[in-house]
Amino acid sequence: MKITAPLIAFFALCSPVLAAKDGWMDNFDKAKARAKAENKNILLDFTGSDWCGWCKKLDAEVFYQPEWKSYAAKNFVLVVVDSPHTFKLSSVVQKQNEALKTEFKVTGFPTIIILNEGGAFKGKLGYVAGGPKAFIGALEQLK
Repeated sequence: MKITAPLIAFFALCSPVLAAKDGWMDNFDKAKARAKAENKNILLDFTGSDWCGWCKKLDAEVFYQPEWKSYAAKNFVLVVVDSPHTFKLSSVVQKQNEALKTEFKVTGFPTIIILNEGGAFKGKLGYVAGGPKAFIGALEQLK
């Protein structure tokens, strides 16, 4: 029983860190404001970060690669819309993510939604094989 309480506290404190990838936001309203201010598109990554194999593959092959990070920094405000199984998001983020899944009719993971700087839908895609170059090529077709 003594071990359980510290572990619960540890995961409660770490869950916000686990929820958003480096360079990614998890607050959609703040992301929209930033996109408008920086005149960038928004990329929503609907993911199951801790359980979805294809999501983990997309992260490893694309989102953690320097070529992607450089391209994304110039072109997008990045938003992770996570649906984890082994840790909890804050109630605010969880509610927001459920609303976004409903709004964009997301039924599978990973789903990538591209919005313009004003928040209007531009396109949708999923996992793209071939690393950053192939993924960036698919995104360029949505512009």
